[in-house]
Amino acid sequence: MRDLVEIGMGRTARRTYELEDVDIVPSRRTRSSKDASTAWQLDAYRFDIPVVAHPTDALVSPSFAIELGKRGGLGVVNGEGLWARHADVDAAIERLTDIASREVDADAAVAFLQELHAAPLQPDLLAAAVATVREAGVTVAVRVSPQNALALTPALVAAGVDLLVVQGTIISAEHVSAGGEEPLNLKTFIAELDVPVVAGGVSDHRTALHLMRTGAAGVIVGYGSTEGATTTGEVLGIGVPMATAIADAAAARRDYLDETGGRYVHVLADGDITTSGHVAKAIACGADAVVLGAPLAVAEEAPGRGWYWPSAAAHPSMPRGALLEAAFGDDRPSLDRVLFGPSTDPFGSLDLVGGLRRSMAKSGYSDLKEFQKVGLNIRG
Repeated sequence: MRDLVEIGMGRTARRTYELEDVDIVPSRRTRSSKDASTAWQLDAYRFDIPVVAHPTDALVSPSFAIELGKRGGLGVVNGEGLWARHADVDAAIERLTDIASREVDADAAVAFLQELHAAPLQPDLLAAAVATVREAGVTVAVRVSPQNALALTPALVAAGVDLLVVQGTIISAEHVSAGGEEPLNLKTFIAELDVPVVAGGVSDHRTALHLMRTGAAGVIVGYGSTEGATTTGEVLGIGVPMATAIADAAAARRDYLDETGGRYVHVLADGDITTSGHVAKAIACGADAVVLGAPLAVAEEAPGRGWYWPSAAAHPSMPRGALLEAAFGDDRPSLDRVLFGPSTDPFGSLDLVGGLRRSMAKSGYSDLKEFQKVGLNIRG
């Protein structure tokens, strides 16, 4: 039963919870963290760690996607980002971050980011990026927006993409337009593709269930929110309480599993996940994997030079993000340290996978699907 509270005469709202409001409850049994498996599988593709990199140019270059893939994760290239528009992306990012580091007002950096994204999409550049990742032998994933999915997908499939991510700030089963552009009907779109599709973001049970019914292999929960970088709440007034949103999507997954007699759709949590404790709580609430942005952007392998911005920051008329200095100075940890340690940070920003594995072991679970059943408490 939904926990409704009255916010005024005749107006109610649902009480919801963030990951910070939730704690994992250990069981009577514990295990060694060496016995805890963090492996998961999305369609035909198996991954050793439940870590997906947010599709932003600050984080996922072809080389970063390769490095993360070699470590068992998944890097998603932004198919409408800088690697699809500019031949020398490193120089563009260097100038962008120099502007960000000099300016007190963030508007100048966002304006230059918009300018970079005003350059036309070049399918040859995007195909080359896909080919670079593919030749390294790791899973190739590319993100497209609902508005451009129909136009960009044929070239991506021809280039050899393995997974397609259709992601917008908010997505539904059918993108409707009154402006003359062809609407994206996800069910038809997915049925005609030979590659699996992950779609999102969503924040409620009904929308998640509708997306699952389109045939999506995975559903993204959340809007990639990161404090200081994502401004969807300020611009649109829309917020996602992640603990509740993940649990709702997991319930939709159970309903769809029953409805179809066994088809399992993976839930990927994308928003306000910054520490190993958040990663563990997201899985405990029902996620199969987490989508990380700023926590990975601190790595020395990330192209953003210690800066992070969400893909929505480059929107031409209504940017919903700013540049965030995720790491200060040139002394950035390696991707290995971020994921697997060793850590010198007592607050969980390093050794993200190690923290998850230890949380699973302390709670008595040896795999991710079992860990989704762990007990939870609400603070306060």
